[in-house]
Amino acid sequence: MSHPLRAIGRWLARYLNQPIHDYVPYVNVSAEQILAVLEPADVLLVEGNTRVSTAIKYLTQSTWSHAALYVGDALGKGVDARSAPTLIEADLQRGVIAVPLSTYERFNTRICRPVNLSPNDREAVIQYAVSRLGLAYDLKNIIDLARYLLPTPPVPSFMRRKMLALGSGDPTRAICTTLIAQAFQSVRYPILPRVETLSAESSRRCRHGVREILHIRHHSLFAPRDFDVSPYFQVVKPLLEGEFDYRDLTWEDQAACGGAL
Repeated sequence: MSHPLRAIGRWLARYLNQPIHDYVPYVNVSAEQILAVLEPADVLLVEGNTRVSTAIKYLTQSTWSHAALYVGDALGKGVDARSAPTLIEADLQRGVIAVPLSTYERFNTRICRPVNLSPNDREAVIQYAVSRLGLAYDLKNIIDLARYLLPTPPVPSFMRRKMLALGSGDPTRAICTTLIAQAFQSVRYPILPRVETLSAESSRRCRHGVREILHIRHHSLFAPRDFDVSPYFQVVKPLLEGEFDYRDLTWEDQAACGGAL
């Protein structure tokens, strides 16, 4: 029975990974411009242009449908933006893989940086992701794929995030940000923990008079947008990291190109 299920799973994965042809990015930022500001353990969020991306953006009510972890030269192949495998991600068809930055040059992206992550923990996060390279999506779990056949499933907003966590856990790694969430949770770095506010009496009983306790969310419940809205990750915009001067921009009515643009 497993062979027919895998065959159906492969077909679903190919179908969901097909691009939507009317996708247009807002701003073109080159891979070199992104590389110039990236630091190891940064998270690169991607808008995505596939059928599954449309469903994830709807379910998470967000621009972002995919996330990859920048690992620098951890794979020993340099950091060239065009060819070096510097991003580790989980792909629906190919599992956990490493790809170059140029893969997402023509997409809307956002860099999210973990603030004050120690050098040792930064290395641990990267090595966690590297050690998962080659893990494959279990295509027998076709329910994990079939739920994305409807780009905008008719479910209440409070249930949408839970739809991302359906299935057996490991398979969802190829769809949402489970892999990256587990990497950061391995060093107890917060993404969007659940915060419990203690009563005054409970606080007195706690060591150091703690008023809030953080509870780790299950890794299957994380979505790309969580890194964007997290208070512990800084948003880095490549075009603003250099000496940006809006007065140097050339607008249409100022251009002298010798003819119509």
